[in-house]
Amino acid sequence: MPYCERCDRSFRNISAMEQHQRDSSEHYICHDCDRDFTSWNALQQHWLQSPLHEYCQDCDEHFDDHDDLEEHLESEHWYCGDCERVCKSEMALKAHYRQSDNHYYCEPCDRHFLNENALRNHLNSSTHQPKNVKCPFRGCGKAFVSRAALVLHLEGGACPSGVDRKTINKLVHKYDKNHIITDPSRLIGGASSNDSDEDVEDIATERSWNGFGYECYFCQKEFPTLKRLNQHLASPVHKAQIYRCPGRHCEAHFSTLSALVQHIESQKCDVYENRAVKKDMETIFKQMGRLTM
Repeated sequence: MPYCERCDRSFRNISAMEQHQRDSSEHYICHDCDRDFTSWNALQQHWLQSPLHEYCQDCDEHFDDHDDLEEHLESEHWYCGDCERVCKSEMALKAHYRQSDNHYYCEPCDRHFLNENALRNHLNSSTHQPKNVKCPFRGCGKAFVSRAALVLHLEGGACPSGVDRKTINKLVHKYDKNHIITDPSRLIGGASSNDSDEDVEDIATERSWNGFGYECYFCQKEFPTLKRLNQHLASPVHKAQIYRCPGRHCEAHFSTLSALVQHIESQKCDVYENRAVKKDMETIFKQMGRLTM
């Protein structure tokens, strides 16, 4: 005779016992898995945790596969797919984005970023920061959110003053007398020299054509025109990394001053609080403002 141990009842046949299990508040059965639970909550937790079920608890609805469940959650709920978490409201979802270590999220812009550095760069950009750093040269009038952005502007050679990367490098070599931010071993002529490889101009000719494109001798990258190749050679891509970060335990080197300044401003290492570096940089920027072209 079929017997229900949980309810201490006997039944005339299996059909009667199954009817009892369906109707009783003491039985919560998953028919797919043939498992009997003591509460509705326990049954729901089974559906949520079992890889055999694709279940939305809020809607008490089952789906054929995980893609269908994901589509439902994304369209009907405040759902974080990366963490597989359903939030109660849009505010709760955004709070999750802010607080979770799995997300790099800018709430004012409602934008996600790949990593912490990308988010920091965004927060330090003109989107969120005022342009308080003015170009010191007459006839320019441009302003920037940081000193790194100002130096990048000057290095690019677009400033009406005519200042370019070569000018900036010579200025730094002149006033960084103790080589706090420059590496003398990477200067042409060593520590006693103020020359860098900016004084050596690499120019490609038609002989750079390899049958498919104009090929860079240094990196083998191909360009569709000779002009594009020479622009590549004129960039800092293959220049010596003459700038160094003097921070403790930081051996970073850079080919441009703007890259070093950006590194310092990012506060990735302790160099940001280094007094000698601050003094050196203040001298360089002060002299930069006195340049006349």
